[in-house]
Amino acid sequence: MTYTPAPEFKTRPDLLGRFGMVASTHWLASGAAQAVLERGGNAFDAAVAGGFVLHVVEPHLNGPGGDLVGIFATSGGEPTVLMGQGPAPAGASVEHMRAEGLELVPGAGALAAAVPGAVEAWLMLLRDHGTWELGEVLAYAIDYARNGHPILGRTVSTIATVADLFRDHWPTSADHWLVDGELPEPDTMVRNEAYASVLDRLVAAGDGAGSREARIDAARAAWGSGFVAEAIDEFVRTPHRHASGTDHSGVITAADMAGFSAVYETPVSTSFRGHTIAKAGAWTQGPVLLQILNLLDPLDDALLDPCNPEGAHTILEAIKLAFADRDAHYGDGADAERMEVLLSQEYAATRRALIGDVASREVRPGLDAKELPPLRETYDPAASAAGVGEPTVSPTGDVRGDTCHIDVADRWGNIIAVTPSGGWLQSSPTIPALGFCLGTRLQMTWLEPGLPSTLQPGRRPRTTLTPTLVLRDGEAVTAVGSPGGDQQDQWQLLYLLRTLVGGYTPQQAIDAPALHSTSFPGSFWPRTWTPAGAVVEDRLGEALIESLRERGHAVEAAGDWSLGRLSAVTRDPATGTLSAAANPRGAQGYAVGR
Repeated sequence: MTYTPAPEFKTRPDLLGRFGMVASTHWLASGAAQAVLERGGNAFDAAVAGGFVLHVVEPHLNGPGGDLVGIFATSGGEPTVLMGQGPAPAGASVEHMRAEGLELVPGAGALAAAVPGAVEAWLMLLRDHGTWELGEVLAYAIDYARNGHPILGRTVSTIATVADLFRDHWPTSADHWLVDGELPEPDTMVRNEAYASVLDRLVAAGDGAGSREARIDAARAAWGSGFVAEAIDEFVRTPHRHASGTDHSGVITAADMAGFSAVYETPVSTSFRGHTIAKAGAWTQGPVLLQILNLLDPLDDALLDPCNPEGAHTILEAIKLAFADRDAHYGDGADAERMEVLLSQEYAATRRALIGDVASREVRPGLDAKELPPLRETYDPAASAAGVGEPTVSPTGDVRGDTCHIDVADRWGNIIAVTPSGGWLQSSPTIPALGFCLGTRLQMTWLEPGLPSTLQPGRRPRTTLTPTLVLRDGEAVTAVGSPGGDQQDQWQLLYLLRTLVGGYTPQQAIDAPALHSTSFPGSFWPRTWTPAGAVVEDRLGEALIESLRERGHAVEAAGDWSLGRLSAVTRDPATGTLSAAANPRGAQGYAVGR
């Protein structure tokens, strides 16, 4: 059996050129980033410009009150992780949550807010690796916020789901997102003057500073220690409705904001089919992709093919094993020696033997894993099949699997992938003075003691944000990522298998039919799972779907074009050729370049 050939049909061309390439989840962000490249900015200037535009044009998928994970390489440099995940505030403890009558951290409401990390990380990246002034970079986002941008139909759908919550409990969000109490019309121009003014004030904070770097640092201070932190501190003191159905105050303070700084980290990596795959560490779910690749690497190519029944089954079973380890061992408190074992080839060999002919219905972590909290079973197609990465939002505001992404490669050899998320418009009430709300990343922590991901003040919640950098002979050749919560690394896995094993082009790999597992505890409130759950695109075919069911998989067919929102840029160090590809699902992602 051979690997399924790449289809000749592509929804879009693989863009090829030598000047610069951008791919993202929204055309306006891609356009802004490419405009920066055209005016002489580098990949980091472009990524930051596009990232701030994403705050404005995809507010249901990310916001300034959220977080990000990035991974990049400068020309000739080593891969580096950009850490923009803030920790739990000092007042966010298991004891406090229990005293509030909670068994889980709510999926919506400011009590679930970690310290916002995205803006701080973007600004640090611009200071250290960009070339442009802050005002130049922010001009695109300021323009869309102040003068208007077309609101997406999916944004309107999200607002519709939580409109009663806004009207009844979050009046500041109702004032911000509803028009005379009613929904905005899709594609009409909407504005966010409050956020435009915030960005103006960040730029103005650097007036008179002696250097570009000092001007950006002044903006960082205004964000983390100045007017933004003060507005957040004051606003969250008022109790408001949470996804739990009860009212609580937030605990984040200006001191929590001032105590956070983004940092750079060394990635973890593994070798796969002649390439090095680099990811952020165990405070993200990133190492899970490395564990899956270790499980699959020695197998026949056909077993790495999602388009044949044997391959689809094998891939799903490998995913389950790795994600079971994620939930038992990953977190900001992960043991370094244990992670080294989990990423070893020897450990992969012992786990590979657990892949049988029948779908497992168990969560099977390895090593001496501490027992996970009791798992809540569900089989909710509406939740599991939210494949395009758009949020599955309940009327109480809790959200599953929503994120955005941007990749940039420039003519000088710089390349970057960033996945911003959190601070969704439905996360918590809008702070009127700022024009945005806080995120709810703490919902990914457990209130049971002793786990690496147990809620603890000052500790980062484990995040699903997980962009990927691929290297060949030490040179970065691909930056790729996707929205999708727990599905992010699963969909990136399919991309890597198809490009590195199957010989697909990036656009062919992104277009190809996708699948993912739901047979492990979800990262988002209410932390449910589907034993042997598998979600597949119908384009994989009736024969493959029936084969999976015969093997015991609880298959949910999700439609022809529903799973994944991947984007990617590539570079060939030998020729200087760059490429970009973006997801057609949802008609929103966009690649551009020349």
